[in-house]
Amino acid sequence: MRSTDAFLYHYLFVFALLACICTSSSASAAESYYYQLKIYHIKTQAQADRVDNYLQNAYLPALHRIGIKNVGVFKPVEADTSGKRIYVLIPYKNWEQIKKTDKQLATDQQYLTDGKDYIDAAHNEAPYTRMETILLSAFPKMLSPAVPELTGNKTDRVYELRSYESATEKYNINKVKMFNDGNEVALFKRLGFNAVFYAEVLAGSHMPNLMYMTTFNNKADRDKHWDTFSNDPEWKILVAKKEFQNNVSKADILFLHPTAYSDF
Repeated sequence: MRSTDAFLYHYLFVFALLACICTSSSASAAESYYYQLKIYHIKTQAQADRVDNYLQNAYLPALHRIGIKNVGVFKPVEADTSGKRIYVLIPYKNWEQIKKTDKQLATDQQYLTDGKDYIDAAHNEAPYTRMETILLSAFPKMLSPAVPELTGNKTDRVYELRSYESATEKYNINKVKMFNDGNEVALFKRLGFNAVFYAEVLAGSHMPNLMYMTTFNNKADRDKHWDTFSNDPEWKILVAKKEFQNNVSKADILFLHPTAYSDF
């Protein structure tokens, strides 16, 4: 083989190898879900009824039509003293799906008709006082959401939404590492916490932080699981590791229950 031919062969081989690596990386990245958590802040029962009607009869059916199969809708177990809130969890298979969803809804005539009362609400009769949005990226150790396998009545179920803030971005990366490389996610799975998702917050009002949601048949079931977790030998070893110290500066714990029409 001439030297020029050998060089060309080597170049094409390297190029093909790099192309395969890039394709493999892209495919792997595509497997990781993104989440949008919408939080409706409402003050009156009329607002709550209007948002519920919109979500149940217009928004969720429209999302289902464009391939977003499971959407969660939750309300606090105990009323928030500052007003009522409705939490909507939307899982997206990739970033492109996030970008195109609103455009798809804008051309869905069934959605526009079914949601007219909410969509066309007058400025002085708004269905909410504020809508907050949090964008999240799924953890490597749980790339997609899961519908929990619970046996209790839906009205009794407790969905625990946790947010762990960190003092700095570096500490947040460390806590995320603790969940993935430290096998905290695997520990929760082994102990039957029925997680819906684990994710790092990409944009929100309490950054840097991560969020996750676990589920239980009822409050007693939840307390039993956490007691088992706290006393688990694997957890005690993990939490005592020097490399994972001081990586949470604030923890917010919210108890939610699913609405009757929630997919989760």
